[in-house]
Amino acid sequence: WGSRWGCPGRLDLLCVLALLGGCLLPVCRTRVYTNHWAVKIAGGFAEANRIASKYGFINIGQIGALKDYYHFYHSRTIKRSVLSSRGTHSFISMEPKVEWIQQQVVKKRTKRDYDFSRAQPTYFNDPKWPSMWYMHCSDNTHPCQSDMNIEGAWKRGYTGKNIVVTILDDGIERTHPDLMQNYDALASCDVNGNDLDPMPRYDASNENKHGTRCAGEVAAAANNSHCTVGIAFNAKIGGVRMLDGDVTDMVEAKSVSFNPQHVHIYSASWGPDDDGKTVDGPAPLTRQAFENGVRMGRRGLGSVFVWASGNGGRSKDHCSCDGYTN
Repeated sequence: WGSRWGCPGRLDLLCVLALLGGCLLPVCRTRVYTNHWAVKIAGGFAEANRIASKYGFINIGQIGALKDYYHFYHSRTIKRSVLSSRGTHSFISMEPKVEWIQQQVVKKRTKRDYDFSRAQPTYFNDPKWPSMWYMHCSDNTHPCQSDMNIEGAWKRGYTGKNIVVTILDDGIERTHPDLMQNYDALASCDVNGNDLDPMPRYDASNENKHGTRCAGEVAAAANNSHCTVGIAFNAKIGGVRMLDGDVTDMVEAKSVSFNPQHVHIYSASWGPDDDGKTVDGPAPLTRQAFENGVRMGRRGLGSVFVWASGNGGRSKDHCSCDGYTN
């Protein structure tokens, strides 16, 4: 092998490892650059506005709860391009108060869901309660093992009362009959639309139903004769609409740092491709937002981030390839 591949003697092993690495790594995806930037600027909001105006940007505002990080938008830059921008506005990095700048790249994120339809006995009057097979493992009528002791927690009074959860997804139907009772506007916003309304965008394909379903799994009202029962049916529930558009580092950072002194738990059922060959995780802004959350969120107790492990079993995928769950 050493002579065949041009690797002299002692480098044989390195060559083999390099070849194996080349086989294991997925085909590189083309980066898609947006016309949005994340910029860290010292000096406050006024200084950020001055710099934005000087170089033709619009300052959308602070990125979530990240101090000194601002969301800049440039209308004359192509919305989506395989080439990073090298226009006049690139000189912004030479400003003394600009400590860091990053053109935002579109990240592929896949929603994670599970379907079930088995029926079991009931004691809630919600019609879908009998179909929640995991809750009925103790009935010896379904071959499953319940490890979470959910009913035991309920009997001890742990039903989510006084807890605030927000769903990071494609939006939630705040007017849904099973969510209205527990909906919390202070735990909700629309990162995609840059407003405070998390209502999903409706279309013929009904593709933006995922967040509402996730919210129902967490905090659907119990014993209201409608639909299902949430696992924490007395919790307050909100939603951050952030998957219905280009997902960038900035979008993720805004989402995981939304109102961290009010929201206790951030729940996300999405992530990189579960295809068994994708290795991906949070980029710099999101990593900083996570760190700030666990250090300072929830009034110093630390924000709790809950992530779905994924649907990659059939592809022999592993959580260690996912920088969000791992």
